[in-house]
Amino acid sequence: MKLKKIHHIAVICSDYQKSKDFYVRVLGLTPAREVYREERDSYKLDLEVGGHYQIELFSFPNPPARLSYPEAAGLRHIAFEVDGIEEAVKELENHHITVEAIRVDSITSKKFTFFTDPDGLPIELYER
Repeated sequence: MKLKKIHHIAVICSDYQKSKDFYVRVLGLTPAREVYREERDSYKLDLEVGGHYQIELFSFPNPPARLSYPEAAGLRHIAFEVDGIEEAVKELENHHITVEAIRVDSITSKKFTFFTDPDGLPIELYER
């Protein structure tokens, strides 16, 4: 088997409208398709990053809360590449998003930082 690329990342949210606003308006992802699945009382929103379908945003009634921070076993975080990290941080802060201090990767010497989505999912910005 040869894996070609990551097809998508699925995110389950607790408040669909709040998370949809965050990913679309705040982060600027482009909605590709939105479906309401009545039998599950669930929305599924396909979002594009840089013109490529990459994130599925799901809503389910009463999903359990995230149990831990990114240091626990399992998926650690989602990372997005940006051209200018300082500018990206300012944009997030203009939306009242709390962003950690910018750090420098000791291996690549690239700048990066973290913030969270409305459900506390860690998101990283990594400078190109």
